Amino acid sequence: MTFVAFKPFTGLRRSSVLPCPNPNPNPTTITTLSKPLVKFHVSAARTSPKLSNRNLRVAVIGGGPAGGAAAETLAKGGIETFLIERKLDNCKPCGGAIPLCMVGEFDLPLDIIDRRVTKMKMISPSNIAVDIGQTLKPHEYIGMVRREVLDAYLRDRAKDNGANVINGLFLKMDMPTTWDDPFVLHYTEYDGKQGAVGSKSTLEVDAVIGADGANSRVAKAINAGDYDYAIAFQERIKIPDDKMVYYENLAEMYVGDDVSPDFYGWVFPKCDHVAVGTGTVTHKSDIKKFQLATRNRAKDKILGGKIIRVEAHPIPEHPRPRRLSGRVALVGDAAGYVTKCSGEGIYFAAKSGRMCAEAIVEGSQNGKKMVDEGDLRKYLEKWDKTYWPTYKVLDVLQKVFYRSNPAREAFVEMCADKYVQKMTFDSYLYKTVAPGNPLEDLKLAVNTIGSLVRANALRKEMERLNV
Repeated sequence: MTFVAFKPFTGLRRSSVLPCPNPNPNPTTITTLSKPLVKFHVSAARTSPKLSNRNLRVAVIGGGPAGGAAAETLAKGGIETFLIERKLDNCKPCGGAIPLCMVGEFDLPLDIIDRRVTKMKMISPSNIAVDIGQTLKPHEYIGMVRREVLDAYLRDRAKDNGANVINGLFLKMDMPTTWDDPFVLHYTEYDGKQGAVGSKSTLEVDAVIGADGANSRVAKAINAGDYDYAIAFQERIKIPDDKMVYYENLAEMYVGDDVSPDFYGWVFPKCDHVAVGTGTVTHKSDIKKFQLATRNRAKDKILGGKIIRVEAHPIPEHPRPRRLSGRVALVGDAAGYVTKCSGEGIYFAAKSGRMCAEAIVEGSQNGKKMVDEGDLRKYLEKWDKTYWPTYKVLDVLQKVFYRSNPAREAFVEMCADKYVQKMTFDSYLYKTVAPGNPLEDLKLAVNTIGSLVRANALRKEMERLNV
């Protein structure tokens, strides 16, 4: 039996201990401190000078949900906005699930949603299946999207609102030498005139939003620090029409050491195919073995299918140590906003992009004033206050229930409880930690303890048999 040692959660409120990328060249030496240091934040730049003959210029690096949402909000708010994205047809390996609240909150048209999932099956290591979704109301569902469709829609909407969308590869940026100097961005532009080679270009801006994913070059430029990451591997499989009927409004999640030692495998329905995938942090070199196991667990339902696309991508496991430096902020995967246990990131990417852009619009008075770190820090403070509890709860769940196959069996058993399903879906669909009923919470605690006791007994018995 293989057991996984999980690293402690790097909370959103953790302070950065990394060195500042632009230290003061003339530091003052302090030999005596008569009072303890007091932490303080720079207030919003109320005294920042008005910009003359132009509006604030902001570059958004990356055109996924985070970048698209940020660029749209900036452009609507009077900011001169530039969005730089290398792959305008990018198909990120992503399950593609979005919560119901995102559809209304981001005014998404229903025609970009491939499937409305109202039923889910959670399947244990021993292939015991539990039906989930029994507590959903008639109008509630989980949306399934293809990233190439969703991302393109959000970018196009940003462009329609005035953002300049550049098909280009961001390379590096020259940092400002004074508080109001511009950033100079270096990128390769692919405008069709230079073929596949592209042309070297530069751009001056006043602030930068890094929405360029797990391998963010913007994060490297501000010494944002590293984080653990998972490898997500996914195959899009075209299955016969009669088998596709089974997945019309159904998604499956498989747990077990065979499909992943620290995550889960999935079969999610798309428009005319299914996405079959898995992920892992601890055993990246075995990802293809886990993918094969996921396919084997679902083989009777996808029999006769043809693989039409294979995708792989890194997924962050926790927030970066630093998400802000001066007039540069990170959002989405670049900041590390993917939840433990569920691996969800689309909504949090789009939400963080919008929240960051709103802070810039507000601080600049709709593009009329220069911004500083104090303005952008408001986004981080609001984000941490709103979503830290969600990240912490899911981190605890992963540590408790993903550590062994007996624990996963207990997790699936617990998912059969309708109260658990209601609390889970209410929290997921509306992005809040749902308040519970005290009596039901007590029952749930007793049942959870019972499941874990049985799981521990099963684990010990398995260990005895393996000796």
